[in-house]
This record gives sequence, C-alpha cells and structure tokens, in this order.
Amino acid sequence: MNDYTDSEFLICRTARVIENNSTIFVGFGLPQVSAMLAEILYAPNMIQLFEFGAVGPQSMIPYLRGTMGGPSNCYRSIKWCSMTEAFSYAAAGYIDIGILGAAQIDRYGNINSTMLGNDYELPDSRFPGSGGGSEVASYCWKTVIALKHEKRRFVEKLSFLTSPGYLSGRGSRESAGLPTGTGPYMVVTSEAVFDFETEDKQMRLIAVKKGRTANDVIENMEFIPLVADDVKIIEEPTDKELHTLRDLIDPYGMVSKGKK
Repeated sequence: MNDYTDSEFLICRTARVIENNSTIFVGFGLPQVSAMLAEILYAPNMIQLFEFGAVGPQSMIPYLRGTMGGPSNCYRSIKWCSMTEAFSYAAAGYIDIGILGAAQIDRYGNINSTMLGNDYELPDSRFPGSGGGSEVASYCWKTVIALKHEKRRFVEKLSFLTSPGYLSGRGSRESAGLPTGTGPYMVVTSEAVFDFETEDKQMRLIAVKKGRTANDVIENMEFIPLVADDVKIIEEPTDKELHTLRDLIDPYGMVSKGKK
C-alpha cells in the first residue's frame, strides 16, 4: 500500500512502538489516535492512563476531538483518580511508555510545546503548554515523541523548554534529579525514526521512509543528527492499518488528514 498521507504514516509507525501488556501515558490528538490503533491491532492488553485521572479506559471509536476529560476518554475505566495521583503513578515507576507531540525538539530530545519566538511575554505563537507533558517526559520509562518532519520543528535551540529530554547530554537528567533509566526512547516522524542509543544521548537516525534517503531527512532539520551505520527502510502502512484507521478510528479525518 503506497496511497497514504504523511499523518497516516506517522500514526501507523507510532502505533507499532506500543507493546502489548504495557502501561502508557497518552497525549492528546495524534498520540491518542496512535494508541487507539495499537489497542485494536497490536496491544489489546495495554493500559492507558490519562492525566485527568482515568485509568485503563477502553477506547471509544470513532475518535471525536473534544476535551481531554470528555466521556469518550473515560469509557469503562478501571479507576478514577485525581490528577495528582495519576502523575504519581509515573513518578513511582508504573508507566512504561509516554507518547507526546512537540512544536519543537532539539538534538537531546528536549521538547517545546509552549511558545515560539524570543519573548515569552510577546511570543510569535503560543501553544497550550505542558499539560501533563513535563511529568510524562520526566518519569515514564520510555518517552516516544511523534511529530511531522519539518525543519522548523528540529531546532538547535528551543524557544522554550517545556518537557525534558536528555537536557544537555548523558548524565544531565540524573543531575537534575530525574530518575535513572528514564528519558526519550524514540522519535517517530512522517519521514523517519530516531533513537538515542548513543554515547552522549544525542538523537540518531536509524530508519527512513521508503523512497527517502538519510540526506533527504537531514536536509529537513536545522541540526545534523548522528546516523546509524545501517539505516533501515520503514515498512509502509499496511492495508489493515489503513482500513482500521480510516474506517473505524478516524473516518472524519480529524487527525489523519495530511499530504500524500
């Protein structure tokens, strides 16, 4: 199958990262749709946790963009709790994977979802901010960042550091008081996949979309990432993934619309 949008590619590839029987902290929008696809096809026994306090809800389809704490995100929840308690599960080490989006990301996986520009008080653009993103990035064992592959997003210096990655390199998370063994695990984009399995915890290109080269990907980034010795080709979305996404989860194209 090669007739898909960049958003569909990103959603399908992100869904494949989620392991069955894992606990996941889910962000709003694209990360949530990726989790819904994973729950149907790959991880039926995963347990989702939402920042507003719903633990283990069953995904309702189709996806409808509403409030984070709306009824569609609460269906058949195992438990309700406070926001403080929800984040405490991550801080106590109970959450395997956190999935986040980003307006900007740097070479160490630090995320900006707050504002663009040089003046916090008078920004060029202002976004919703952290929500629970900082807690997810701080405490989940693995953080997966999913975003469109655009040069303006992959920057040398963030306009604002909202959620911590590896800060300034190996050891800096721990020096800042964050738990050992946590941090960015993978960056999934509409063009490529990166990991952080490097000596100094810099982003490393490990796979590219079919028809793209490593140079194509790097040219669309402000900084030059490290590159694996053997860069893989990412499997295209399958017919089953696209059917599930288009016909069941997002028939209105609220998240999966994009460029072909």
